[in-house]
Amino acid sequence: MVQSFSKPLTLQEYLALPAADGVYELIDGQAVAKVSPKFFHAGSQKILLRLLDDWCIQQQCGQVYPEWAIALQRNQVDWVPVPDLTYVSYDRLAADWAEDAPCPVPPELAIEIISPDQTFGAMIEKATDYLVAGVSRVWVVDPRAKSITVFYPDAPPRTYTGDMVVTDAVLPGLELAVQRAFRSGG
Repeated sequence: MVQSFSKPLTLQEYLALPAADGVYELIDGQAVAKVSPKFFHAGSQKILLRLLDDWCIQQQCGQVYPEWAIALQRNQVDWVPVPDLTYVSYDRLAADWAEDAPCPVPPELAIEIISPDQTFGAMIEKATDYLVAGVSRVWVVDPRAKSITVFYPDAPPRTYTGDMVVTDAVLPGLELAVQRAFRSGG
């Protein structure tokens, strides 16, 4: 659902919208409702949050947050996506940063989990937008296929499945066995 306005919303107008209406992303000046997660999506999000949060604590390298808006630019226009998970290092955002605001810097990692009414093609487009806006890596997680496709700014995407392990120099020390990211029934 798109909340239409007579003129495109500015970043400040978007940030002033009432939160009680649900979660919205700012796309091309319009507040676009984010798809409500279903069971497999929510399960994968929960598992990945735990795994990545444990890694962050162990490495003392940054923070991972669910559903945290990111203030970016797309085609020289304000764009505020709300990834399912966001990892930002202390190198990019100080450990003591504490404002009730969108993430003010492009994070190292944005994770989007495909819901049943979303397409992989739409996620590819969004992943490309993230990379162009300065996000270092994008993971598109498919709970049905039990796969994680990693998008890079300077290389073709790579899909991980089964017992494959995701490692990346941008996420030092992380070794994520793909099968651990999914519920055994989903």
